[in-house]
Amino acid sequence: MPVSELIPASPTPHAARGAHQGMLLWVLIVGSSFPAVGLMSEGLPPLLLTAIRFLIASLALWPLVARSSIQLPSLPGLALYAIMGLSLAGFFGAMFWAAHRTSALSMATLYVSVPLVAYNLGRLFGVEQRGGQLLAILVLGAAGALGLAWAQSAGQSGQLHLGLAEAAFFAGCIASALYPVLSKIGLNRGWLSPRAEVRTFWSLLIGSLIIGMLGLITEAPQRLMSLTLMDGLVLSYLGVFSSGVTFWLQQRAMAVLTPSAVTAYSYLVPFVSMLLLFIEQPQRMGWYWLPGSLMVILAIALLLNRDTKER
Repeated sequence: MPVSELIPASPTPHAARGAHQGMLLWVLIVGSSFPAVGLMSEGLPPLLLTAIRFLIASLALWPLVARSSIQLPSLPGLALYAIMGLSLAGFFGAMFWAAHRTSALSMATLYVSVPLVAYNLGRLFGVEQRGGQLLAILVLGAAGALGLAWAQSAGQSGQLHLGLAEAAFFAGCIASALYPVLSKIGLNRGWLSPRAEVRTFWSLLIGSLIIGMLGLITEAPQRLMSLTLMDGLVLSYLGVFSSGVTFWLQQRAMAVLTPSAVTAYSYLVPFVSMLLLFIEQPQRMGWYWLPGSLMVILAIALLLNRDTKER
């Protein structure tokens, strides 16, 4: 099949508007989930927790998936779901490994590359059309997110350093950018279900199995015995909302938007986290938050305006 045939016809304005609204909700859920993660006990195995979190998300989605007769994916679809699961495992595995070996600033700085990487991977696999304006918007958003990352580190000793841990995390960022690209390829070729909840269910379930196996190899499962009731409640919330709902919103948007447009909303996540920080610690508000905030807001506004004009 020619690469040009992988790019589907433009969706209706109503569907595109719903996709953008859903991704704004995605931003709010993801941005507000970080304080919830901080409520969990220290010393728990992160990869095994992620596997459980994805499994909870899969179970939460099951009633939606089971409303109609569910079928096993085709062989190409099953292979693609496995690669998507590997991409999830690659990102979370790299993130947890690098978190103990590099600074939060270095990770935040590298993570702003995800939409740009998604754009280039999309171009490589033919699910993104060439667009200088879109590329400029992504660069603007990346600069704004980078500005927020530096503002977050103001007054701290964290500095950007490039080494093995940073290289590993950047490889994880590439894996994260690959997930929406693979979803778009599978949709356009008819390998994946047209229903967002079914795609979300299979990718999270297979991702849970792969991350769980990785956790069993590299972590101590007995540490899960120290889970408290509060840990279980937080983990359930993260599984249902921060994983199940957010991945469903992302898959829903993937049917309408391109991978780079979907991942561009990640630029707004540090902005939401900043607002929560100001509510908790208003004394940290300063002018150095303003440039990055204005740039990410402008980037999303330009993205919405560009999409509206195209449709």
